[in-house]
Amino acid sequence: MSGFLAGLLVAVLPLLAAGFWLGRRTTRPRSLGGLGTPVEHATFETLHTASLAAPPLRAGLTEETARKSARRLRTLLGTDALCLTDQDTVLAWEGVGEHHKTQIMDRLSGPLENGRGEAFRLDCVEPDCPVRWAVVAPLTVDDRVHGALVACAPRESAVLVRATGEVARWVSVQLELADLDQSRTRLIEAEIKALRAQISPHFIFNSLAVIASFVRTDPERARELLLEFADFTRYSFRRHGDFTTLADELHAIDHYLTLVRARFGDRLSVTLQIAPEVLPVTLPFLCLQPLVENAVKHGLEGGTGQVDKSHISITAQDAGAEALVVIEDDGPGMDPAWLRRILAGEVSPSGGIGLSNVDDRLRQVYGDDYGLVIETALGAGMKITARLPKYQPGVHSAGRLSRE
Repeated sequence: MSGFLAGLLVAVLPLLAAGFWLGRRTTRPRSLGGLGTPVEHATFETLHTASLAAPPLRAGLTEETARKSARRLRTLLGTDALCLTDQDTVLAWEGVGEHHKTQIMDRLSGPLENGRGEAFRLDCVEPDCPVRWAVVAPLTVDDRVHGALVACAPRESAVLVRATGEVARWVSVQLELADLDQSRTRLIEAEIKALRAQISPHFIFNSLAVIASFVRTDPERARELLLEFADFTRYSFRRHGDFTTLADELHAIDHYLTLVRARFGDRLSVTLQIAPEVLPVTLPFLCLQPLVENAVKHGLEGGTGQVDKSHISITAQDAGAEALVVIEDDGPGMDPAWLRRILAGEVSPSGGIGLSNVDDRLRQVYGDDYGLVIETALGAGMKITARLPKYQPGVHSAGRLSRE
């Protein structure tokens, strides 16, 4: 994608910059300041205008995004009018000659069907209308035509035909990125659902069994545990947002550990060391709790039999531009080769789905530099480290990936 986009910019910038500069020369002079030659100035203006047009398009092709980007795209091409369409209607018209909308839509059936651009004359009975020529360039994503970009001008122009085609290709790239963002969001939502399905059954059964055991012998304790259970499940099954804060995730982990300690008693001890500075850090929802559950399961239930006692430590450190979260247990550990197969998705033993799920989601959101680092060996326990950037553009705990 990056190579294609770079090539596209190389192809389109000379056309647009030259047209932009010629248009500026015929209107009004502007101070070039320290930007160098007129072509360099025009190139800067073109890049700046493109950067302003891109964000709306990254949300997909709708009436709202078309309206927000149409003016910038018209500025790029320097035309009297420009419109963006989907398969059925004009989503936005920018400039003069809006009465040509019906005529243009009648001519789009061919380009929308075969994916090839074309140019044609416009019939107009209004003497003051400057629009007499239209250039149509389809907008395609994965070989599917989503709509068209139509540039309108007073006369036929080979430069306009080429420039419109290049701008349409650039718009198509933005729409493809929007499609990838939506696919990633759907994938993350599916993985969260899978994670919930994996965690919930055995944890709910064990928690309710523990609570039931206290109902007659210690009703107040049963009531407290029931409230902890309610708070944890409310957080785990919430409907809003793919992201949360480290503070909220640790709070949910505290509810989880309270229920686990009620089950295992003094067989399980937990140490927490949390730096207050990292509590506001944003991370994917249900990202750390599966790691803690994995530590509990492998610390007390791993190996060939039950373990008498286990200690789990959870630390969250301030590491400059990052937060470093480490979850460590002193259980029987795991064969590193087997762990690699779990993370690669080749096998999914009990607890494995949680590890691979978290690792995949961290890499999807932050890049491959931010997957899990797991240190383990047979008889040596397990140490899981998650590095989280304190700030990542587009990631906010209030909701989904933002569109700015």
